[in-house]
Amino acid sequence: MDRRTFVTLTAMGFLSGCAPRLPRLETEKGPAIKKCLKIGMVNVEGTLEERFRLLKELGFDGVEMDSPAGGDWQQVRQISQDTGLEIPGVVCSTHWGKPLSAADPQVRQEGLIGAETALRDCQTVGGSTVLLVPGVCNKDVSYEQAWSRSTEAIRELIPLAQELGIQIAFENVWNNFITSADEAVRYVDQFESSAVGWYFDTGNIVRYEDPVDWVRKLDHRILKLDIKDYSRRLMESEGVWAGFRCKIGDPDSSVGWASVMSELRRIGYRGWGSAEVSGGGKERLLEISQRMDDVLSR
Repeated sequence: MDRRTFVTLTAMGFLSGCAPRLPRLETEKGPAIKKCLKIGMVNVEGTLEERFRLLKELGFDGVEMDSPAGGDWQQVRQISQDTGLEIPGVVCSTHWGKPLSAADPQVRQEGLIGAETALRDCQTVGGSTVLLVPGVCNKDVSYEQAWSRSTEAIRELIPLAQELGIQIAFENVWNNFITSADEAVRYVDQFESSAVGWYFDTGNIVRYEDPVDWVRKLDHRILKLDIKDYSRRLMESEGVWAGFRCKIGDPDSSVGWASVMSELRRIGYRGWGSAEVSGGGKERLLEISQRMDDVLSR
């Protein structure tokens, strides 16, 4: 069965049902979108507390951690509380090396254990979501296999997520799996659970479709945002990876920030926007913060 046939048949199976509306576990107070970034982007000297304080000074409201990663998560939570820099969620660190769609059952099991650890660590640090890439298609894993294997694994994770009060947020990445908004909607809706939703990345999907269409179709399924940019002009002239050289909000951007922000406001999105770009020192982090201010206000 090829990918097109599989997607068509899957759609037929889901047309009669709809997923429950997903509650975003974010406050309704304060700005509609709070600014966040990934901890791996913070390339500055100092203790974790010093780095958290710096991020707060630079205008960030939160930072996302990686898990499994070891360390004292209770201490991390205390530092978050002391500095006022929130930890809205964690990024599962095993979903690439040990994907839930892997051909080897042992690898899939290890990936499942990694995701379970991320869910528990997220609760410990006071977060609300675990960013998870659900599957990867390659020469050893077909689209159908990635769908079925990852679906089985997610169904195993949902009871733990519900118990912990954490949501699993699927991200769109260049993994040859779920590259259209319609597929993303079907993937989420099949679980019929508010424990899962989408971590929408503004830049990753430009290669395939317009971001505003993803926002419109995903609607309430969007739990959080990854903020990055992409240029189709650079993609067409220099190759697909060159598109990511476009900095957040550059004139060369193909995201369509004004339309995306308008659509986010229309669907009533309130929550987090997390930068996921190349990081650096204080000056670079300040630039990222200011660029986020620019696009989020459009």
